[in-house]
Amino acid sequence: MMTGKEDLLRALIEAYLMEKGTRVFYSGAAAKTANAEAKKMFTELSDWEERHMHFIQYLYQAIEDDRDVKGFSDFSERTDAPVTESGIPVKELEAKLEKYAFVDDEDAIRLALEIEGKAYNLYRKLSDEASDGNARVVFKEMMEQELKHIDYLKKMRF
Repeated sequence: MMTGKEDLLRALIEAYLMEKGTRVFYSGAAAKTANAEAKKMFTELSDWEERHMHFIQYLYQAIEDDRDVKGFSDFSERTDAPVTESGIPVKELEAKLEKYAFVDDEDAIRLALEIEGKAYNLYRKLSDEASDGNARVVFKEMMEQELKHIDYLKKMRF
């Protein structure tokens, strides 16, 4: 049965999976890097992505009037998230991570800035193209979150 909510719900699921893919990458990057500052940065970014996932889950369940948190958690565990919020496949970023030695944290910051910048551009594009006004609001909120990440990373450079 059509409810008129489908565009927004689909957008939320897609955003959730991209956030999950980014969290998976940042978490893996934190585990692999030997540089303490890069490890700290990737861990912080991973935590932020997880909070984004919870925010999107909350919105989805509120719209659906669905209080089955376990069901959503099962969905999250079963569903692969092969693409990050930047639109870059997780495997491609992992290959980049292998190439970088992260001798200093500048390489890690550059990689994270690339991811977050592309994520901002993706959410901006989705916001501009969204036919559903509510989806547009969600994408604009995600853009704001990405700007916070970019600001955090830029401050780390100096």
